[in-house]
Amino acid sequence: MKLPVLRTVTRLQGNNAALVHGEVTPANFRLGFVDVPVLVQAFRRMVRMLEFDICEMALTTYLCAREHGVRFTALPIFLVRAFHHGATLRHVGSGIDEPSDLEGRAVGVNRGYTVTTGVWARAILQEEYGVDLGKVTWMLSGDEHVEAYRPPPNVHPIPEGASIEEMLVAGELAAAVNVATDNPDIRPLIPNPTEAALAAYRSRGHYPINHLIVVRDDMLARYPQLARELFEAFAESKAGYLRKLANGEIEKPGELDELYAKLLADGDDPLPYGVEANRTILEELVGHAVTQEILAKPVAIESLFAESTLSLRG
Repeated sequence: MKLPVLRTVTRLQGNNAALVHGEVTPANFRLGFVDVPVLVQAFRRMVRMLEFDICEMALTTYLCAREHGVRFTALPIFLVRAFHHGATLRHVGSGIDEPSDLEGRAVGVNRGYTVTTGVWARAILQEEYGVDLGKVTWMLSGDEHVEAYRPPPNVHPIPEGASIEEMLVAGELAAAVNVATDNPDIRPLIPNPTEAALAAYRSRGHYPINHLIVVRDDMLARYPQLARELFEAFAESKAGYLRKLANGEIEKPGELDELYAKLLADGDDPLPYGVEANRTILEELVGHAVTQEILAKPVAIESLFAESTLSLRG
């Protein structure tokens, strides 16, 4: 029998490599991988046109899209996690020395206000350093994936033709979030961000989720076993990656590989899949999304995920 082939987008990385390479496959489906070189463009195409059957998705984009009625549902497959204490940058000549110095000033945000890294970075400024986010003007370099979303009144686009990095160097912005730069005079606002992030992880379990997997609702309705089979396949692929990571078998490990290896060496699962293993951090993000006016109201964690996956762990 010919198995259904589902159009799938996910960026190749250690924990899904076996799946992308066909070494692991769902029992009753085949995944037809679509190459989208700039992954955020896949997010946009999925949110706006439901172009794929299965798609990696930024977590806050998913929350916002669901609130605005986009017909897809997440699986608790958390493909990317990272720390964001180093995501807020300042220019060394700006006179900005402490996070509290951002109040009353403008801060650049790469792309949209709902970008997940930006949400986590603002949450850190608020929770750990007492910054009143409402006293900061947030300046965006792009628009939102979810066209229906309207940001709070202290969020504005940067001037047409400007760049966040240029505005930061010129002193027009006090800081910037999630901006890639090789300028040696642009550095993290929070000193020793890696150490600060690990301290937050050890003290309160702060370990941000960035990406998960979403599936079109019509596919979930057509194939009731799909959500569970996808979860199990992604979990199997992840397990193989962690074995290689533990044995030092990853060729040319990247920054995230090194982070995951460090957590694994400490006895932690660096990529836990499943709702219960991640409930606290999911509830934390939903709370920040409400506080930052990305969501209009809180949402129950169970309502965000396919029902057949709620009890699964991987």
